[in-house]
Amino acid sequence: MLGVIILTSYNKKDSIPNGSIKTSYTQYVNPFIGTSKMGHVFPGATAPFGMVQLSPQTNFEVMFNEDGKYNSETYEYCAGYQHKDSTIIGFSHTNFSGTGHSDLGDLLVMPTVGSLVLEPLKTKEGKKGFYSTFSHDKEEASPGYYKVDLESYNVTAEHTASERVGFHQYTFPESEDAHIILDMVYNVYHHNNKNVWTFIRIENDSLVTGYRQTKGWARDKKVFFVMQFSKPFKSYGHKKYDDVKYDGFYRRFNQDKNFPEMAGKEIRAYFNFDTKENEKINVKFALSSVSTNGALKNLKAEIPHWNFNKTKEETKAKWNKELSKIEVTSLNDSDKINFYTALYHTNLSPILYEDVDGQYRGLDQNIHNSDDFTNYTIFSLWDTYRALHPLFNITQPERNNDMIKSMLAHHDESVHNMLPIWSHYANENWCMIGYHATSVIADAVAKNVGNFDYKRALTASVNTANVRYFDGLGDYMDYKYVPDDKSHSSVSKTLEYAYNDWCIAQIANQVDNAKIEKEFMKRSEYYNNVYDTKSGYMRPKLSNGTFRRNFDPMDTHGQGFIEGNAWNYGLYIPQNINEMVNMMGGKERFTKHLDSLFTMTIDEKYIANHEDITRDGIVGNYVHGNEPGHHIPYLYNWTGHPEKTQERVRMIMNTMYAPTVDGLCGNDDAGQMSAWYVFSALGFYPVTPGSKNYALGSPLVKEATVYLNTGKTLIIVVNNQSKENVYVKSVLINGKVLKGAILSHNDIINGGTIIFEMSNTPNIIESKYYVQ
Repeated sequence: MLGVIILTSYNKKDSIPNGSIKTSYTQYVNPFIGTSKMGHVFPGATAPFGMVQLSPQTNFEVMFNEDGKYNSETYEYCAGYQHKDSTIIGFSHTNFSGTGHSDLGDLLVMPTVGSLVLEPLKTKEGKKGFYSTFSHDKEEASPGYYKVDLESYNVTAEHTASERVGFHQYTFPESEDAHIILDMVYNVYHHNNKNVWTFIRIENDSLVTGYRQTKGWARDKKVFFVMQFSKPFKSYGHKKYDDVKYDGFYRRFNQDKNFPEMAGKEIRAYFNFDTKENEKINVKFALSSVSTNGALKNLKAEIPHWNFNKTKEETKAKWNKELSKIEVTSLNDSDKINFYTALYHTNLSPILYEDVDGQYRGLDQNIHNSDDFTNYTIFSLWDTYRALHPLFNITQPERNNDMIKSMLAHHDESVHNMLPIWSHYANENWCMIGYHATSVIADAVAKNVGNFDYKRALTASVNTANVRYFDGLGDYMDYKYVPDDKSHSSVSKTLEYAYNDWCIAQIANQVDNAKIEKEFMKRSEYYNNVYDTKSGYMRPKLSNGTFRRNFDPMDTHGQGFIEGNAWNYGLYIPQNINEMVNMMGGKERFTKHLDSLFTMTIDEKYIANHEDITRDGIVGNYVHGNEPGHHIPYLYNWTGHPEKTQERVRMIMNTMYAPTVDGLCGNDDAGQMSAWYVFSALGFYPVTPGSKNYALGSPLVKEATVYLNTGKTLIIVVNNQSKENVYVKSVLINGKVLKGAILSHNDIINGGTIIFEMSNTPNIIESKYYVQ
């Protein structure tokens, strides 16, 4: 229909047509979008869902100042890169995408020329460190490729990556003093005690192996590596930065230079070369969570050659395969770039977390084999259950099935018998609230995605929901709400636990476990216990049964909500939206509340102390730059005013996303912000993950084709589309008129055609809206 893809054959498993992909979808991806300010995304080279994220690091901000207080500037470097900078200190192999707290930045490599300097920013004598200046004019990035000129050394750096191997290519000037530094001190969110141990072996004159163990957000993280050079180094050495109290009989050696073992807490190693003018030195850098032997297997399996361009083109093809699963025609190039960059960001994590032989490090720190699944990590579930995992149920159902199996493996390896809350690199970091793995599971169950064991998933969910010492959960079960005098963020926890319990009830229903379904449906109504009928807000309640007196529904600080306030976060009963509307005064009053939310002004004092809430992502008192309110623009569909949803959604897409470095209005949060855009641009959104339903919005595309893993295609046609025509006049699904504003997953997954007829005037619909 769009004339972009030639269909020669169709592989259902791949969810895309085989044959010639005439359009390179990577041309519409700009990895620099969101690299300024709050987006916290990285521009470097990675494969889809790859274990390696080989990306430039532009500064080294420690987590704590000398006085022991938190250094707020470290927050800017959650992904190691800020577009405002003009320096690069090296290229690390692990980076989060879009998070609001951080870790990683492992195994930083930096090429230099001239006198050897081993401090990144400045030496003890106050001289320049090994960083290089650079210009954005001589920097480029595309999916799977990054290039920059390191001006201080006249070195051109290029990077690509397979799933588990980073591939470096450095073009040097003529020199007898060329170096490649391996910085094992550097971390994102570094603190003095973060590096637990580092070990490096020089296996021969071109092969280096080792590992590093850190204690950060993940309190026991191990990364093993193999580093192979295309050219033998002429000499090598290292500098140790920790205070060595005891080194046994290793003290008899001069370990600083040309000694093939390096061990300590903080080490920077270097490798020296003679180079000719424009000589290229390549480095292959493989990772493993298991062992250096595992890293070597990964290297040999994925990049057994030295052809940099071959790997670059292979990874580009992998990205085109993923991006071509949704083929869009847009009103303009900016919208198309926004769409495909958002789709790109949704394919960065969770990441592969196993070796090519299926071995991975588990939560129990033992080595496991993934017999019937591929293991993944980085589960930012408080963010990603909302839209990212529901998107995967359309675009990546096989991967989402593996991700759920990875969550179930996490449960089995957990001493707490819990599903992941926020986990990465074989560690639970306990960030944020709720137990939203239950939502991911329930959504997959509702949409018949995957072959994971539903009964096993139900058991794991019930176990998780009954760990009394977890974050006020015991009090929630006893009081039927989380008391504010016993636990912070008490209202948010009550609301989210209630939704999670509804998700568990949906899983129980599917496996015909009436007892568990009844129990958790009852728990799913506990939101009633924190609603104050007098004020009309969700409100913190004390253990004595009274609502807290000092309460300001505008304040985001200490009012029972996490990263939100009663005005916005209080609108969170996705499992029973009709009841929420009635509870809060009915359709007319609820509509006025939503209107005010988008048009009122929130004073700076109410958001001043939140890193995750800034003016860039705020419309009135609605915060699009943070996740708790992402469903709110769609709630008008339950008040008889879908036209207002259409206005708000189109406005948000046009003002909160842009094809610029500051084009994300907040943290991308492991793909959630981008997933919201992908869904909304297509014209619908999963307001209630765990149900089959999607709420209609206002599509931004002119036309879209979604290639489903069943071999079917969904074609979305938007007639009379324009910047002004934001209102949906009618919707036809395979020729039948849609009544109301709810799409079923079956309408999507069965393929066919959805036709939106757009208009510049509202079409007010009064119909029954429901979630089932």
